[in-house]
Amino acid sequence: MENKALVILAAGMGSRFGGMKQIEPVGPNGEFIIDYSIYSAIRYGFNKVIFVIKEENYEVFKETIGSRIESKIQVEYAFQKLEDIPEGFVVPEDRKKPWGTAHAVYAAREYIDGKFAVITADDFYGDDAFKMLSEHLSSSDNYVIPGYKIGDTLSENGSVKRGVIIHENGKVKTIIESSCIKDGDKVKCTPLDENQEEFYVEFNHPVSMLMNGFTKDILNTIGNDMYDAFKNNQDKLLDYEMLLPDIMDKDIENGKAIDVVNTTAHWMGMTYKEDKEALQTFILKEIELGVYPNNLWN
Repeated sequence: MENKALVILAAGMGSRFGGMKQIEPVGPNGEFIIDYSIYSAIRYGFNKVIFVIKEENYEVFKETIGSRIESKIQVEYAFQKLEDIPEGFVVPEDRKKPWGTAHAVYAAREYIDGKFAVITADDFYGDDAFKMLSEHLSSSDNYVIPGYKIGDTLSENGSVKRGVIIHENGKVKTIIESSCIKDGDKVKCTPLDENQEEFYVEFNHPVSMLMNGFTKDILNTIGNDMYDAFKNNQDKLLDYEMLLPDIMDKDIENGKAIDVVNTTAHWMGMTYKEDKEALQTFILKEIELGVYPNNLWN
């Protein structure tokens, strides 16, 4: 049996949501968003879950989430630490926060022994995305991004930040982190990089929702990027962040192929408390359709 791990980034506290939204019940029997992701991952052949968390949250994660899935799948806990940096360097005195999403993935490196997927703890990704992700990891050594239709991920309450995938023949050329909003019959995207011009895409254009499939190659890229940053940019380390899209761009430059595969799954976020009711309603509809059982772990 091939090894496929699911790395769940859960070190962030949901400040805008008002607490740890990772352990906010959304299912009819107290299930969290994470539970639905793990259920689908198990269904489609993943055999290990690695939670990347703050060390001080270990007990609450183990008691609330780990305890109910440890009999279903192998569970590991990796701690994202500020001090986890290349040997021979020191953390700048005023640096308080960890080093970004790629650094969070790197924190799980000792538990990764094959291909793996990365998701965030507080996004609902939908069952089909895990099916597609698993099938791709089993059949290809390319990285993969499930492409969600940007129109399905917009908010009625204003602009949202999205990783807009620029691709050619199913191969990712780059990901443009942008602020996106509906504008007539198109979506207007304003790149976060001020040197890039605003652009428009169709509602069915694919975006990355921080769900990716990788081989272990990306861990080397992350490690090398960290070393280069600490060696060559000491004066910029207070603001330095390693973000997964940036690391993936570097691998593309080095000849690594990243496939974008469209998914029919419906992504839902829970940025604000008002989003919870819509997610709960959606989950109940999925249960009625037979996608999930009423009680995930019973």
